[in-house]
Amino acid sequence: MSFLQPLMLFGLPLIALPIVIHLINQYRYRTIEWGAMYFLLTANKMSRGYARIRQWLILLLRTLAIAGLIFAISRPLASGWMRLAAPGNIDTTIILLDRSPSMQQQGTRAGVTKLDSAREQLVNSLSLLESNRWILIDSANNEPIEINSPQQLADHLETQPVSASADFPAMLETVHDYLRDNRPSRTEVWMCSDLKEHDWDPGSARWDVLRSAFLELPFPVQFHLLAYGLSDSENRSLRMTSVSVHDTSTSQELRLSLSIKQTDENPETVRIPVQLELNGTMTEIPVDITGTETELINYSVSLEGQPEKGWGRISIPADANEADNEFYFVYDQPPPLQTVIVTETPEQAQPLELAAGISPNEQVESKVTVITPSQIDQIDWDPAALVLWQAPLPTDGTAAILDALMKQERRIVFFPPETETDAEFAGLSWGEWRDSGEVHQVSTWLQDQDLLANVQSGAALPVGELKVNRYRELEGERITLATLDTGDALLCRALTDLPNVYFCTTRPISADSTFANNGVVLYVMIQRALAEGAASLSSARQLIAGEVSQAEALSWNRLSQSEAALSSNLNIQAGTYEAEETLVGINRSPGEDRPDVVPDDQVAGLFQDLPFDRIDEEVGRESALMREIWPTFLLVMIIMLIGEAILCIPKRPIPEVATSSVAKGMAA
Repeated sequence: MSFLQPLMLFGLPLIALPIVIHLINQYRYRTIEWGAMYFLLTANKMSRGYARIRQWLILLLRTLAIAGLIFAISRPLASGWMRLAAPGNIDTTIILLDRSPSMQQQGTRAGVTKLDSAREQLVNSLSLLESNRWILIDSANNEPIEINSPQQLADHLETQPVSASADFPAMLETVHDYLRDNRPSRTEVWMCSDLKEHDWDPGSARWDVLRSAFLELPFPVQFHLLAYGLSDSENRSLRMTSVSVHDTSTSQELRLSLSIKQTDENPETVRIPVQLELNGTMTEIPVDITGTETELINYSVSLEGQPEKGWGRISIPADANEADNEFYFVYDQPPPLQTVIVTETPEQAQPLELAAGISPNEQVESKVTVITPSQIDQIDWDPAALVLWQAPLPTDGTAAILDALMKQERRIVFFPPETETDAEFAGLSWGEWRDSGEVHQVSTWLQDQDLLANVQSGAALPVGELKVNRYRELEGERITLATLDTGDALLCRALTDLPNVYFCTTRPISADSTFANNGVVLYVMIQRALAEGAASLSSARQLIAGEVSQAEALSWNRLSQSEAALSSNLNIQAGTYEAEETLVGINRSPGEDRPDVVPDDQVAGLFQDLPFDRIDEEVGRESALMREIWPTFLLVMIIMLIGEAILCIPKRPIPEVATSSVAKGMAA
């Protein structure tokens, strides 16, 4: 329990006033021994114990009445938090709001989502607190915005739902940077989220850095977490896994593959009507689902009478979360897959050439060019979707070529050279070779995203079967995708503006590893990087919400968009758009469809040694997190005064007959 007027609690010593008055009255009269009173005292001896208890009860009730009055005028707050408001005014209150698609799941109240409940609770509860400054940081923009009061959260543009995922470590980094630059005296940080693992990334090393950074601040920072768990409502999510144009003997057709997941496992087969909108034309596809997931592979739709380049949308009936009930797509003729391999020794590049040269689509040409570093200026880099670099890191003019490819969203994968080099690229450089004669295996790898993610069926790649005899250390900050049993990295991604530069610390030759022998992992890794790089060359691009800057999306024309989406910030709203001659499909991240939530003990560990409170809220709960309960203390005071008055009623006088009998007995 906390108080809006904590200074009034300094009046608590006044509860001793009845006791002081009682003690003073005890010493106001002198005691004189009188023989005649001896018999009266003897007669009342049996009732003396009750009188003393009654006196103490009267004192207790008077004391509690004064305490109730003092607590009432201190304006106490009742809540489920251990500590919600610090005594005195707060200098800065920072609100972190998760606007991701998973926060659009509804609860017991029809039409009320987790995000709606979070806004409502924040408005009702924070309005009771006093703060000199209110700062909002939403998950989509991750920029501090000053608001006048919590009431603005109800209809503020930056509190509405979006299709982009949240990144809570990045949001807390923004909080720290703001506190470091503005240095407020006292800060409260309120976080609203459903604790999805995809949004919190609890295994990231950024959390250790954040804890240390907040502990080093010279002023106190209190963290409050308002957590919205998953509701019991049945929910289904829809996602398109692939879309491609194919030539047939008579015309062209569009081949679609999609996946439907549901939270509750149902042993019975249920038919779900999937609505397909293709360039404004609606059709229905019946899909049967049993268990928790079903897939529809290469469903063919004739493009006769349809343009070779276009857009579409698939959707399922509304359920607990409408944000994952639809998926937008665009299509066009696929561009050729072109890979450039730069190597010191062309013979050692044969496994890479083989993995990049076999196209997974028989109708798409896959071309590979193998060159040495001295031939870099002799080729055309414009059609290159993927660069495999097995040579010393580039410098000067060569580095400028790769920088340009990075900005064009092509993919670059570096393999260690045999020669020593001090060069650096994308913040990373090669260290020493490790050749101990022991065989090492992969201990952990990232299975939910990037080049080594599980396949569509959910099965993991056989990364754990790889054996590494020789590898090279990597120096610099990076995101590790696979780790050896020595603790060193096997595959990393550079910390660049775009996630398109990778480093593999061993080579796919028999002397160094079994990458070439166990060709599944190498082939999948290369083909995924090639497909992502080729997507940047296509005139029909599938993007994840939030991957494109707001400035780039300003010139887009809307073709189709979610009804709940706003007209601004198209880069974070699901839909199909036209950017000059390119069609763009924007959708939520695949991580939004995963139900994994950060465990309670792990959440507490993320804020270890920091002042941290948490309350788990229900979606649609109408009561506020905090409420003033001063009327309760006034009621307590009234009850205490009534009880004190009852105890002060004098005893019934002794009947006259009984009194005369006692007097006669004394006279005799």
